[in-house]
Amino acid sequence: MPLALIPSPSEGVWHLGFIPIRAYALCFILAIVFGIWLSERRWRARGGEKGTISDIAVPGVVFGLIGARLYHVITDWQTYFGPRAIKEPYRALFIWEGGLSIWGAVALGGIGMWLACRRRGLSLSAVADTVAPSIAFGQAIARWGNWFNQELYGSPTTLPWGLEIDQAHGGQWGVLYHPTFLYESLWDAALGLGLILAGRRFTLRHGRLFALYVAGYTFGRFWIEGLRIDPVGGVDHAVTFLELRINQWTSIVLFVGALVYLWVTRDKDTEEIVVPASHKQDGGETADLAHPADPADAKEDTRRAPGGS
Repeated sequence: MPLALIPSPSEGVWHLGFIPIRAYALCFILAIVFGIWLSERRWRARGGEKGTISDIAVPGVVFGLIGARLYHVITDWQTYFGPRAIKEPYRALFIWEGGLSIWGAVALGGIGMWLACRRRGLSLSAVADTVAPSIAFGQAIARWGNWFNQELYGSPTTLPWGLEIDQAHGGQWGVLYHPTFLYESLWDAALGLGLILAGRRFTLRHGRLFALYVAGYTFGRFWIEGLRIDPVGGVDHAVTFLELRINQWTSIVLFVGALVYLWVTRDKDTEEIVVPASHKQDGGETADLAHPADPADAKEDTRRAPGGS
C-alpha cells in the first residue's frame, strides 16, 4: 500500500432529522451560487445592470439541470431501460445519484438564457462571454460531488495520489485509481483563471471568450475521459467507437466547432447590448461605478465610431 493516497468519503448523505442532506447536491448548489456571484461582478464591470445575471440564471439553471440529466439518460439509457437495466426506469429522475452532464447543461441551459436575453433585449453573446469563466469554476466545484458519490474515477494507478474506491462502487480492495474527478476539477479551475486573464489581455467579445472556454474544456476533457473506466453508455462496459468513448467524440466535435467559431468571428466588432435601450439614461449606459469596466471594454469603445452598429 502506498504511503499517500486519496480516501473516498465513507458517506455522502447526512440526515437532518428526516431530511437527507446530500453532498452531491451541496456541491452543485455551491457551484451555482459562486458562478452567479462571479458573473454578476463581471457583468457590472462591463456596464450591465445589477441583478441582470441573477434573473437570467433562473431559466438557465432550470433548463441546464434538465438538459444535464437528459444527456446522461440518453447516452446511458441501458442503465435504466431494456432487458439488462440495473436500475428501475423511475430512478432516471434521481439526479442525486449522479449523472449530470455538462454537455446537456450548456446546450439546454443556453436555450434558457437565450430566451431570457431575448425578453430583456440583451445580447446573448455578451452574456455568454461574461459567464464563461464562471461555468469553468462552477465545474471545478461541482466535480467534488463525484468524489462523495465515488464515481468518475479512472484506471488503476500506483501514483501517490491514487484514489480509493470501495467494492460497493466498483473498486477492488488494495487497488487505487486515477482520481479523474480531481484532474478535471484542477483543469477547470485553471481554465477559469486563464479565461479571466485572456479576457483582460485581449478583446474577446461576441462569444469568442465562451468559444475559448469550450475549446479549453474539451481539450482537457478528451484526455481525462480517456483515463476513465466507468461504463458510460453501457451496463458493464463503456460504449466506444474507433476505441474512443462517447464523451471523447463529443469533445472532438465541440473543440473543432469552437475553433471554427473563433476563426469566423475573428473580425466581428459590432456593438453588443448590455443595457436595454429602455433602461439607458441621458443617452448612455448605466454603468456600475463600484466595478469599472474592463480595459478591454474601454479599448473596444475607443475604436468604435459614434453611432456604430
